[in-house]
Amino acid sequence: MTRLRLGTRGSELALWQANAVGAEVRRLSGRDCELVVITTTGDRLTNVSLSAVGGKRVFVKEIEQALASGDIDLAVHSAKDMPADLPDGLAIGAVLPREDPRDAVVLPTGITPPGLPIRELVSAQGAKPRIGSGSVRRIAQLSRLLPTAQFQLIRGNVGTRLRKLDHGEYDLLILAAAGLRRLGFAHRISAAVDVDACVPAPGQGIIAIETRADDRDMRAVLAPVGDAMATAALTAERAVVTALGGGCQVPIGAFAEARGDRLHLRAVVASLDGSQLLRREAALPIDDAHALGIAVAGRLLETGAGPMLEAARAGGVPASGARSPEPGGS
Repeated sequence: MTRLRLGTRGSELALWQANAVGAEVRRLSGRDCELVVITTTGDRLTNVSLSAVGGKRVFVKEIEQALASGDIDLAVHSAKDMPADLPDGLAIGAVLPREDPRDAVVLPTGITPPGLPIRELVSAQGAKPRIGSGSVRRIAQLSRLLPTAQFQLIRGNVGTRLRKLDHGEYDLLILAAAGLRRLGFAHRISAAVDVDACVPAPGQGIIAIETRADDRDMRAVLAPVGDAMATAALTAERAVVTALGGGCQVPIGAFAEARGDRLHLRAVVASLDGSQLLRREAALPIDDAHALGIAVAGRLLETGAGPMLEAARAGGVPASGARSPEPGGS
């Protein structure tokens, strides 16, 4: 049997993910994989915000083009980097089990976290701590919790960001816990941010395998690889984003988890500065994951998410809108 060509970005985390997929495919199907490293626009433009260069598509466009043209057989992505709408002819063939979906606080090396709640932990770094983050979602939610913090753009791979932190360019970072754990940096996590304080990005912690929609052979190869619970969660979370018409430049969080035989989903939409925030949640049977995402998005739109999303896409803040004073909501 010929080797499967597995397309991936070349960052350390992307290669870890691609090798994890290759190992699972080999273990469960007997098919060997070879990695095909593809440099994306997002890899080349490391000093600007994602919203300024076209959003999440910049991390997957070239890989998806190679997949559509047949230059590779499979593509591996961080699910949170995938736009809500896939190109015609492509589909998510399988996802691996989810790693820790939470965001994490990282302090400079040598500073021992005092075991405080996140608000006190951050405040202990100074009156106006410099927080490195490249995510409008994190900034919008955490600016409510940390009103004196100075959020500053940071790009680059995990190792680059940690070096910048340790060299004094920032007082702390907010990063995805999953990436830190996968690369052996779990010891750098000073505190995990509870999902009620900062709802994760849709798909955070999930590795997705993209295929050509009409490639039955590849879908058969991937059938035993896919994790049912991570698939249901990702389906619900992506349905929220699709229904809201969101993108990388819009502060949307969505997180689904199984509770017994039902899937519970919470989602949040915020203004860019965090002054306005809507949070809604619901639960349905696990098999109704897509309907659950649509329902929660509908509740957000019914209660004022539309103007907030439009303002965020335009780079501003709506003149009026809904705001929940504390995390919660129905």
